[in-house]
This record gives sequence, structure tokens and C-alpha cells, in this order.
Amino acid sequence: MKQILITGGAGFIGSHLCARLLKEGHNVVCLDNFFTGSKKNILPLISNPFFELVRHDVTYPYYTDIDEIYNLACPASPIHYQYDAIQTVKTSVMGAINILGLAKRTGAKVLQASTSEVYGDPVVHPQTESYWGNVNPIGIRSCYDEGKRVVETLFMDYYRQNQARIKIIRIFNTYGPNMMPNDGRVVSNFIMQALNNEDITIYGDGSQTRSFQYVDDLVEGMIRMMATGDDFTGPVNIGNPNEFTIRQLGELVVKLTGSRSKICYLPLPNDDPKQRKPDISLAQNKLNWNPTIQLDEGLQRTIDYFKSISY
Repeated sequence: MKQILITGGAGFIGSHLCARLLKEGHNVVCLDNFFTGSKKNILPLISNPFFELVRHDVTYPYYTDIDEIYNLACPASPIHYQYDAIQTVKTSVMGAINILGLAKRTGAKVLQASTSEVYGDPVVHPQTESYWGNVNPIGIRSCYDEGKRVVETLFMDYYRQNQARIKIIRIFNTYGPNMMPNDGRVVSNFIMQALNNEDITIYGDGSQTRSFQYVDDLVEGMIRMMATGDDFTGPVNIGNPNEFTIRQLGELVVKLTGSRSKICYLPLPNDDPKQRKPDISLAQNKLNWNPTIQLDEGLQRTIDYFKSISY
């Protein structure tokens, strides 16, 4: 039994990770300030005697004895990370400094949830971990993109300078139950619009691509990455390499929901990536990891979840 800290543990991904680690028999401390996390996500876990919930903002230091840390704390959807861009940067950078300090003091392994957004609007396709990216440092998305890039720098510097036991993963578009209906991500937007028979709003002409992974596959990849030896730091892409246009996603959501929604098109936001597809060769080789849940099945599970909640 390990003592495991999950920052952002009440969020969409964090709540699934908490549940999985509890199921494996570990003590789990869930740290969240509830800016985008929700108590509803972790309500089924509250009665578990090995689960502890702490309201805390990672921009302030936190002290505890711990074996492993998963650092997920940061708003991840454009609506939320652009709402207070300065705080988004603080959460990424100051949060990482505080968490790395905790890992240094306790000797804990620490995994950073980085993002495919470090690749920006890529000119290399698919994206490999060796690609340095094409990121606008002064755009409206920069608070998130560049914040995560700085965090990767911090993690590697703590590894080289202080021998911190670090892991870095780059998460590609992830979806599933516990997403917020109004979080502004494309999967939740399309599902909510379809369930309400509203127009499916596509930004641009819909030819831009994304690769969508179901949250259970991501959690499996995170746990496998944490289990690797101290000599392997990453970064490692964790994502489903099956690539879809946004138009294909919208059409599939309409089909699976039986909706009367029609697709409409709006102007493309600034710096919106045209392509996104992970090369997962490193994850396959080092983690023996492959995604197992494909888009049709994962979307149906997510649609069923949104039907089951009140909104």
C-alpha cells in the first residue's frame, strides 16, 4: 500500500485516477481547489477509509509524507484556462515548483501531466516526443501551452540538478464520464448540443484533425509510466493515434445520439492547431501500452453519462 497524492484529484481525469488507485489498495490524498474540479466526481469515493480530500491551491506549498505524486492541477479547457490566464500560468509553474519541492524532501516519485499542446500548431505529423513544437508564446492559448512547457523544463532541471524522481507524460485529447457539460471541449460541446437537438458548432471548415482517447486508457498509461524505473523520465506521448476530422466527430455524435442537430460552421479561433496525432512508439516500447477503447465505444459511454446527469 502506497501513500499517493493527486493534485487536481477532483477533476475529470483526476477523479478516475483516484478511483483506480483506491481499487488497487492504495491510500489516496486528493488535493483540489475546486476551480474546475467537482465534489460530485469524487462523491462515490468519500466513504472509502483510504481516501482523503483536501481543499488546497497548489500555488501554495503543501506538506505531507508521500510515496508518489501525480500532478494534474491546472485548468485544461480553453474556456477555463483563458478565464484567468495569469492564474493558469501560476498554477502550472508555481504549482510545479511546490510539488517538486515536496518530492525532493520526501523522495517521492512525481509524475507531471503535460499536454500535447506543447507541440502547438505542429509542422511535424504525427508528433513525436523529439519534436520541439510550434507554439505562439504571446497568444490567447499561451498561458496553458507555455505554462506546460516551462513545467517540463522545471521537471527536467530538478531531475538533473537534484536527482528528483520525475516522470513526464504528454496527454492528447481525452474524453469520458466526469467531463463538465460546459467545459468548452469539443467532445462535451458536441454531445450536449446533440442531446438538446441544437446546432453542432464547428469552428473552421471541420477539416482540422484530433486524436481522441478514452479516459480509462489514459489512466492505465499514467500508472504504467509511474511504475517505470528512475532512469526513465519521459516525456512520453499518451494518446490514441486514430485520427479524425472535427467534422467526422460531429457526424458520429449526431448518429450515436439519434439527434436532429445540424452542423454549422463558425470562424476558427486564433492558434487553433490544424492537426493532432500522437506517435506512441515510445509508450508501446517502454510501457507496453496501447489504447484499447475506440471512439465509437468511448463516445457511447460518454453519451450515456451525460444522459444520466442533470444539467
